Amino acid sequence: MENSKTLPVVGSSRRQFLKTSSVAIGSALASPLVFAGQSSSATLKVGLVGCGGRGSGAAAQALSTGEGVVLTAMADAFMERVQSSRRNLMADKQFGSRVKVPDSACFAGLDGFQKVIDSGVDVVLLATPPGFRPQHLRAAVEAGKHVFCEKPVATDAPGVRSVIESAAQAKEKNLALLVGYCWRYHPARRAFYEKVHQGAIGKVRAVYATYLSGPVKPMPPASRRPAGMSDVEWQIRNWYNFAWLCGDGLVEQACHSIDKIAWAMNGVLPLKAVATGGRQFPNNEGNIFDHIDVFYEFPDGVRAFMAQRQITGCYSDNSDYLMGSDGVGAIKNWNDPTITGKENWRYSGPKADMYQVEHDELFASIRNGKPINDAVRGAHSTLMALMGRMAAYTGKEVTWDEALNSQEKLVPDDLTWDMKLPIKPMAMPGQTKFI
Repeated sequence: MENSKTLPVVGSSRRQFLKTSSVAIGSALASPLVFAGQSSSATLKVGLVGCGGRGSGAAAQALSTGEGVVLTAMADAFMERVQSSRRNLMADKQFGSRVKVPDSACFAGLDGFQKVIDSGVDVVLLATPPGFRPQHLRAAVEAGKHVFCEKPVATDAPGVRSVIESAAQAKEKNLALLVGYCWRYHPARRAFYEKVHQGAIGKVRAVYATYLSGPVKPMPPASRRPAGMSDVEWQIRNWYNFAWLCGDGLVEQACHSIDKIAWAMNGVLPLKAVATGGRQFPNNEGNIFDHIDVFYEFPDGVRAFMAQRQITGCYSDNSDYLMGSDGVGAIKNWNDPTITGKENWRYSGPKADMYQVEHDELFASIRNGKPINDAVRGAHSTLMALMGRMAAYTGKEVTWDEALNSQEKLVPDDLTWDMKLPIKPMAMPGQTKFI
């Protein structure tokens, strides 16, 4: 599937990765250039790739950024999802009249993403299962399109390296490229982490993040697989249960919490990680864990702990706890962030929909000639999640360099509907090898 060349592996290091990443982000955000052929009044044509709930939501948010945005092309692996999404978007009273997607611009199949890119759109929204993200992102950037790219950006290290290449290419072309780590666009969280970085709790010594929830998309029994349905279609229709497509629950869902750990650390990369995890309840044919706890080590002895679980009937929590030398910070579920320390603080500022804010800022950056490009930061957070999965699946301590340079490639090359695609066995810590 992801068959493009990747960054060199030999000699890559955490220090080199951080240096290259920082330059890429800084240069992209500082670029004063105006996009060729576009003005603040130009109509921006948007194409949607991936018409599930998150993709349809992204399209709605893009259309809600202003009258000068129209949706002109849509694609999904399955046509029924394209039609359902188009129908629902057209019914919206706010922007439905700007859904201008004829039948001829509705695409289905594994190559639908390319047809959307080639349809004449200016902006591409990528919201398929994340296993496809590196290939789709590379194609969009090579074609000169601005991109909204949902999180996580990949399900394996080769995919992450490909995304970093695409981020650099987007920078060279002055293209906007925003990754959907939506909490980065939440006003209360922005204010909280700004205060943390200003020293409100002193030096951050430890972070504890939780993503404890129920199952997202339970795997149906094999008996429900329709006769004649191919391996590929069966797995894509149940994508959340296969590591090559979703990355595991730690990567696909809890990556938001891992991104907030990265945010707390202000871009400092972890040195290494160990993890525990497994499968408490059978998953039929699927091969992802239903719980993983990751223990990250950062420079100067700083630690971060990520607790992730997706099991019915258990305690639920989605919070962030920061412990500093002079105080503590907490974001308890969806409540306003608080700080207890030299000064006590609770966020009391304006509220806003973070999903809308990220699209507002993306489209504003396209129009004002200052393109957002946070894809390397998104790659950092994705690789942190993958690093935790690698440690949990193998039972080994995994360093940042090992995770970055991993040769384990989960996404198949040259994917076709009718190909045989055996399901990889569930990982067994202590037996599964690190690649």
